[in-house]
Amino acid sequence: MSEKKIEDFARGNEAFRAIHFKENEARFRKLSEEGQDPKALFIGCSDSRVMPNLITGSKPGDLFIIRNIGNFVAPYKPDSDYHATASAIEYAVSVLELTDIIVCGHSDCGAIASLYKNIPKSDENIHTIKWLELGEAPKRVAMMSMFKDDREALLRYTEKVSIIFQLQNLLTYPAVKRRVDEGKVFLHGWYYDMSTGSIECYDDELYDFRPLSVENIQNKE
Repeated sequence: MSEKKIEDFARGNEAFRAIHFKENEARFRKLSEEGQDPKALFIGCSDSRVMPNLITGSKPGDLFIIRNIGNFVAPYKPDSDYHATASAIEYAVSVLELTDIIVCGHSDCGAIASLYKNIPKSDENIHTIKWLELGEAPKRVAMMSMFKDDREALLRYTEKVSIIFQLQNLLTYPAVKRRVDEGKVFLHGWYYDMSTGSIECYDDELYDFRPLSVENIQNKE
């Protein structure tokens, strides 16, 4: 079964080279020769059902993407340990000098659902359990809401609250905070609904999520 799956990917690559790559060969060649110059940093969940390029209609080279469980952003920690998400954030802002950072959560998120489960800790999930601690603060806020007795509504609300917390954690990074204060970097909180394909964005003036649309963006500007 495993070999069959890998064979499918191999055939997919063959089709990509024969069709998609051929149609966009000039663009791919330019990206290869001139390096990357993405439009935004996209921090999303590792969930296989969420495809950043597809849901945004973006082209190769448009997005610098970070994916992890729960689209979490760990607070800045100035030590010499390994920090994959943190290093990518620093690279995007300080080296690539991106001006927009998107944190995109989604419906039916397994990481958020796990916050409400009693998962025994073992040597096989020690890093996962630690990582999920980043969702505890959003969970506490959600549990104080009107949705606390409706499980599905509670999960959807927690998913959205978590996005706001991750935006706040981004501001603990000196490189991000300084550029946000200077008006050089802009933070965006998005919520992708997998059942409809729609995206909502967090409005920090209304303290609520509203549909992501050209009209709403222009009106806010």
